[in-house]
Amino acid sequence: MNKSAPSVRFLYGTAPGRALLSLTLRTRADRVAVRFLHSPLSRPMVGWYAKRHGVPLTPEEKKGYGSFRDFFARQNPAAAVDQDPRHLISPCDGWLSVYPIRSDSSFHIKGFTYRIQDLLGEASLSRRYYGGTCLIFRLEASDYHHYCYIDNGFQGENHFIPGALHSVQDAACAAFPVYTLNRRMWTLLTTEHFGPVVQTEVGALVVGGIVPVRSGGRMRKGAEMGRFELAGSTIVQLFEKDRIQLLPQVLGRLTGGREMRVRLGMWIGESAGEVIHG
Repeated sequence: MNKSAPSVRFLYGTAPGRALLSLTLRTRADRVAVRFLHSPLSRPMVGWYAKRHGVPLTPEEKKGYGSFRDFFARQNPAAAVDQDPRHLISPCDGWLSVYPIRSDSSFHIKGFTYRIQDLLGEASLSRRYYGGTCLIFRLEASDYHHYCYIDNGFQGENHFIPGALHSVQDAACAAFPVYTLNRRMWTLLTTEHFGPVVQTEVGALVVGGIVPVRSGGRMRKGAEMGRFELAGSTIVQLFEKDRIQLLPQVLGRLTGGREMRVRLGMWIGESAGEVIHG
């Protein structure tokens, strides 16, 4: 089943669409789009977007947003975070998939082999994740686009990698290695219960902004780590070998490259290693 929107299938699955996509990316149309979506002129898009993607909004809520950006950056007041310290949680709303990291520090997704050193822009961390686990969280248009810390610990500096802004929907992922082409930011998280975790936020089609709360410092499970602005995107997490165990009911729904619907703070696995105190 192709889950991509018709517009994305056109842009990535047809010759005219690919030509239009190339022109859009070369002319930096994202700058114009960003200015428009931050302005009051974009307010009429809120109701249209909410209806198209099944986002429930009251008339009062629609009027309360000064721009499309204000609507997209909204918080989820009902988000609930599992606080058991040994429970692995989802950092965001979205669709979860899982991939093994091979002995050459690569993982295979939709016809493309991704090397960790290409994802992060450096090779020094690659060996650490041989035989580990890669979790990918794909956010949809209807999701809340804030993401949280998965554990207590210490956050390293944010590393921004400039790049293109391809869609992260199925049709795009099948046509381009988007996770190593797109604009992205990675951070090393020294967690208390899951070891050193590399988290990478990947920007999406044309206007995918990544807005971190901070760079470096102590982190607390469930606290906001950052948000995406103006377009759905993806979070990639890398875990060392034998650090996590996904719940059986989660693994059962992820076989064969399938995805599972998750929510921010949802319990998806457990610590399989020693607890790091401090």
